[in-house]
Amino acid sequence: MTGEPFEKLSIFFPMWNEEAYIKRAVGYAKVECESLLARGEILDYELIIVDDASTDSTPALADELAANDSHVVAVHHPVNRKLGGSMKTGFATATGDLVLYSDADLPFDMAQVSQAVRLMRLYEADVVSAYRLDRTGEGLSRAIYTFFYNVLIRRLFGVRMRDINFAFKLCKRRIFDHIELQSEGSFIDAELIIRTRKLGYDVIQFGVDYFPRTRGESTLASFGVIRTILREMFALRKELRKITPVV
Repeated sequence: MTGEPFEKLSIFFPMWNEEAYIKRAVGYAKVECESLLARGEILDYELIIVDDASTDSTPALADELAANDSHVVAVHHPVNRKLGGSMKTGFATATGDLVLYSDADLPFDMAQVSQAVRLMRLYEADVVSAYRLDRTGEGLSRAIYTFFYNVLIRRLFGVRMRDINFAFKLCKRRIFDHIELQSEGSFIDAELIIRTRKLGYDVIQFGVDYFPRTRGESTLASFGVIRTILREMFALRKELRKITPVV
């Protein structure tokens, strides 16, 4: 490693009814953070579970994990706030100078967090955003939807990114001095990148292997989710297009 270590890495997981995944997600994240700690890449870490008013055993399991490990923090929403609300809670709760968010079903190998940290240091980036190298496992309909979504983001906001909604974004905490996210739905991923890029911060991407969900069901490509994305996209369009650089 070259340069000073990062003070603290915060990893948070938005969770709604993830009893099948919660222990695995937190467990693998802890292994990776301990590895980064041992190599002197970071000096401390925290793992944040954002329970979005789950109706299964996720809340109890989150509290159990937090009670047994001082690195784990459990936050509970009294009402369901969807992905956008959960991400805003995660970013607000995080105390690290680096913040990463991931889905609870671990769509990527957690060991690739080390690569993201290394790339952030090497290229002095403000955000490292991953994209899926092979998307065949998610199904044809979602692949088509994502392709056209990325094209739409490019046309409306002038931001060219691969897989802009993928749940792997490592951010320097300082960008949130100038970013206040508005979306409550799944448009929040794109909103984060659009605001970051238009403010003049450096965003880089790298490819990761993709592992589709094997338990439970994803609702991210449902009609309701897509409708909310489009509604928030057009509601925020004027504001996002007027953003000017601060760095």
